Amino acid sequence: MSEFMSIPLYQILVYVHLLLFVFWLGADIGVFMLGQHFRKREKYDLPQRMILLQLLVNLDMVPRIAWALMVPLTLAMVDSAGYWDLPTWAIIAVWILGGAWIWLICDAHKHDQTPRAANDRKIEFVLKIFLTIFYLGLGTISFATGEPLAATWLATKALMFGLIFAAAIMIDVAFKPVGPHLIKLLNEGSSDETEIPLRRTMDRTRIWVWVVYALLLATAFLGNVKPILN
Repeated sequence: MSEFMSIPLYQILVYVHLLLFVFWLGADIGVFMLGQHFRKREKYDLPQRMILLQLLVNLDMVPRIAWALMVPLTLAMVDSAGYWDLPTWAIIAVWILGGAWIWLICDAHKHDQTPRAANDRKIEFVLKIFLTIFYLGLGTISFATGEPLAATWLATKALMFGLIFAAAIMIDVAFKPVGPHLIKLLNEGSSDETEIPLRRTMDRTRIWVWVVYALLLATAFLGNVKPILN
C-alpha cells in the first residue's frame, strides 16, 4: 500500500491519459464502422439502419467525453511534470471547465432534438473555438519565445492538439446538413433523391474524421519519442 502511495502524481496522470486515448480513438473507430454500415442501404432496410444510427449516437458519447477530459488532464500533466508552473486556481478552473463541457455533452444527448439540446451544442461550439485558439496560440507563442512551453516537442503537441480541435469543428460543420437529410429520408423513404445527398454529406464529414485520426496518432507518437526531440 505504501509503495502505491509513493507513485508520482505525474505517472498516474499519464496512465489516465493513455486510457482516455484508447477510449477516444477506439470508440471513435467503432462510431466510424457503424457509420459505414449505416450507408449500406442495399444490405439493411431503413429501420435497421436507424438502429445502427442510434447505436452510433450512443457510442459517440465515449470519445466526446474522453476528449473533454483530455483538456484538464493535459494541463494537469504539464504542471505536475514541471513543464509549465500553473497556479492552483488555473488547474481548478480548467477541471471545472472540463466538467461543464461534459455536462453540455450529456445534457444535449439526453434532450436531443429539442431547443435545449440545440442551445447546449451552440455553447459547446463556442467552447471548442475558444480552446482551438488557446492551444494554437499556446503552441505558437511557445515556439516563438520558448515560453511557457520550453520543450519543442511539447509546443508541437500543443499546436497539434489545437489542430485536432479545428478538425473536430469541421466535422461538426460538415455533419450539420445530415439532420435535414435524415428527416427527408424518414419522411419520403429510401431513394436516390433522399440517399445521395445524405451520402455526399457523410463522405465530406469522413475527410475530417480521417484528419482527426491522423493527428491523434501523430500526437501519441510525439509524446512517446519526446526524449529524442528534447
